[in-house]
Amino acid sequence: MPNYANDYTLPELLAILASREIKDGETAFLGVGIPLLGGLLAQKTHAPNAIIAMESGSIGPQPKRLILGVGDNACIENASYCTSLWRLFSDQQNGAFDIGCISGAQVDKYGNLNSTCIFGNGDYWTPVSRLPGSGGANDIASSARRTVYIMPLQKRRFLERVDYITSCGYIDGPDTRMKFGLPGGGPEAIITNMCIFRFDKSTGEAYLDSVKEGVTPEEVRDNVSWNLKFAAEVKVIEPPTVEQIEILRKLDANRIFIGNGLANLSFENYIKYLNDMADQGDHTP
Repeated sequence: MPNYANDYTLPELLAILASREIKDGETAFLGVGIPLLGGLLAQKTHAPNAIIAMESGSIGPQPKRLILGVGDNACIENASYCTSLWRLFSDQQNGAFDIGCISGAQVDKYGNLNSTCIFGNGDYWTPVSRLPGSGGANDIASSARRTVYIMPLQKRRFLERVDYITSCGYIDGPDTRMKFGLPGGGPEAIITNMCIFRFDKSTGEAYLDSVKEGVTPEEVRDNVSWNLKFAAEVKVIEPPTVEQIEILRKLDANRIFIGNGLANLSFENYIKYLNDMADQGDHTP
């Protein structure tokens, strides 16, 4: 029986759940932070032959320290190949990536993501909140063979219909992606702090697949804005293992992403962090 941990943070849980979605031998397009930590954890555990690709054009990086941004030198450290951003996205459109991991401010029952604007009582031109936009998320959602989302479960985020479709899920049904010529397979899972949703390929709708220990399906249903369907048997999510937590804490020793370290990451602290990593050498697990 696995040795399960009883002391872990929510970001650690999300990184572990993300890592479990990556299969051995797959190529994963991952963003900095929790998705990348999940990918690195997968490589250190069940998927040693998984390949990570990053937006900056890096393929297969093996960094000796935590990557803090897509322009960080660590992105290309021991990488198998370094190319340009446009080439990486072109390869993605040609089906080179098995899985991508993205997030947004809103998601709906068909897995459409909004990271552009929140309408409120306005519209696209007069929203109550203007968000960062797509970045590479739309490209990943359109072209990856499957996509995994990571976002907190809140009723204001999980809607019948998003205000604006930044990144396409199944749009409004199972055949719509093909109608619009999207080459990727669409969303496979939504990982949240309370549960994991998966998608019924016959309808294109998200359904509740599994819950965190102590969370009921009814609590999840109360936090979405549509008539959520349940799996025939709603499972309980396997907790993090001690090994997984230990590896994550070596990968992110300063708790930048798995703790509150990012809040204190001033320029001075950043330079100190780089100098400390240089002095300590390679401490990756």
